[in-house]
Amino acid sequence: MTTQTLDVFQVIADPSRRQMMQLLSKKNMTINALAENFDMSRPAVSKHIKIMYNAGFISITDIGRERYCTLKQDGFNELQDFINYFDKFWTTKLKKLETLLNNKLK
Repeated sequence: MTTQTLDVFQVIADPSRRQMMQLLSKKNMTINALAENFDMSRPAVSKHIKIMYNAGFISITDIGRERYCTLKQDGFNELQDFINYFDKFWTTKLKKLETLLNNKLK
């Protein structure tokens, strides 16, 4: 079975995955504890977890018989880099517009 790899925007596009990340931002959780928060099958939750894991949003640690999910920064770094690029782009554009308008008003 091949694992589908999604880009970070596809990963965060799903409301259930965003909710899982919000839950994990409060504390590490077992897959079963995470699944209790959703009205979906355990295999469906596992599929979401696998997608987040493959995209670098979470890590999974085996402790005894339990598998704990922990939020990671890796996936968010890619998002932040994308946002930062466009922050700089728009700041530059707005500064040029400001300069142009200031010169026109003089």
